Amino acid sequence: MVSKARLLEKVHEGPEGPKIGAFFDVDRTLVAGFSANAFFRERFLSGRMSPEEAFSTLRGTAGFLMGRTGFSGMMTAYSAAYRGMAESTLIDLGREVFEKHLATAIYPESRAILAAHQARGHTVAIISSATPYQVEPLAQELGVEHVMCTRLEVKDGVFTGDVLRPLCFGEGKREAAELLASRFDLDLDESFFYTDSIDDLPLLEAVGRPFPLNPDSSLAQLAKERNWPVQRFRSRGTPGAEEVIRTALAYGSLIPSIAIGAAVGLVNRSQREGVNAMTSLWGDLSTALAGVDLRVEGEQHLWSHRPAVFIFNHTSALDLPLMLKLVRRDVTGIGKKEIESDPIFGPLGKAAGAVFIDRANSAAAIEALKPAVEALKQGRSLMIAPEGTRAQTPRLGPFKKGAFHMAMQAGVPIVPVVFRNALDALPKSAMVIRQAVVEAVVLPPVDTSTWTAESLDDEIEAIRNQYLAVLKG
Repeated sequence: MVSKARLLEKVHEGPEGPKIGAFFDVDRTLVAGFSANAFFRERFLSGRMSPEEAFSTLRGTAGFLMGRTGFSGMMTAYSAAYRGMAESTLIDLGREVFEKHLATAIYPESRAILAAHQARGHTVAIISSATPYQVEPLAQELGVEHVMCTRLEVKDGVFTGDVLRPLCFGEGKREAAELLASRFDLDLDESFFYTDSIDDLPLLEAVGRPFPLNPDSSLAQLAKERNWPVQRFRSRGTPGAEEVIRTALAYGSLIPSIAIGAAVGLVNRSQREGVNAMTSLWGDLSTALAGVDLRVEGEQHLWSHRPAVFIFNHTSALDLPLMLKLVRRDVTGIGKKEIESDPIFGPLGKAAGAVFIDRANSAAAIEALKPAVEALKQGRSLMIAPEGTRAQTPRLGPFKKGAFHMAMQAGVPIVPVVFRNALDALPKSAMVIRQAVVEAVVLPPVDTSTWTAESLDDEIEAIRNQYLAVLKG
């Protein structure tokens, strides 16, 4: 088995340019699990699936899994269930399923491999037996222009109940790749294909660089016989016992951190010193126990100007302990109003001087920020995510103005912290922390003393562009 790093090396060792194809399957290759399951579950549990549609879908799936019908029979059953339905219904559902379930199921390793191919100028395509309603939101997120997949017949915006031929399965995948090769003059002998399934053998044999990812047992055995490089990813899907234990220890580390912080505060008769001890210790303990290796570039910028407003891109619940590990002392934060009533983090946040705001009430939120500005003037720094809420993908959201207004009012600099891959360790809605290397790039402090209300939008855009440049790199 080769490592992710070795797979990336193989991408860079090969030829570059648009005549090289890089083809990716979807299920268990780009995303953990099966996208069709998420699609069915969301439609069924939300009550948007009729009993007839549910029966037809389950019958088709059961027949395929038991070997009674082929992939064509299963897709015929699926398509029949959609007869008379507006295509827009599945387009909307596909986007919803992606945002709820699939966005956080993307393997970070596969994302990195795909990005490496894009950086080499290869013609990247998703070739999948899934439907476009499962695949296209994923392709848009990953910046993949070419999608070859199984398509259902649509007339006047409504499904007819038929499947378009040829299906993108087995030999159909090979034909899809050959069509792309003909269209873009690709050299298949130098091209790559990543998949988990023995069903994709025709395309694996058609390219010069086959790469089984998370292979099924049959493909794993064949790969061993043919000396194909194999990689299995554990960063998504069902976590192992070690990851569960590490996560429990990381969460539990808050208790000794509170105890030691309270002791430090009592001995020194200083609430601030107690909070400093608690927050820095929790940042260190929680990340170490979880197996998160934080690597910092530009660490000197964390200390060159204090107090400051430390801003960060927000993709993970792990961002808080990571920021505490970085900033360490004399810092407070901004949180949503709901946290104030949390039995653990509410009191801890108040002890640290955190400000809780109602994001639904802009006027009240602006008024609530005044104590944070006062804290800055008194020498405490502030941590805040200008995007406002956690993202499901590494894509950077728009910046809100609150952090920048506060820096201007207090006369302190902005210190941008860019997390490249905190999402790898703990994506949104996940509970179990995965072992990961997280990179933090701390950019030089930005002086706000010359900012004006008129120039604020341009100043924010310039800082956001710095984030985009780091994330792209």
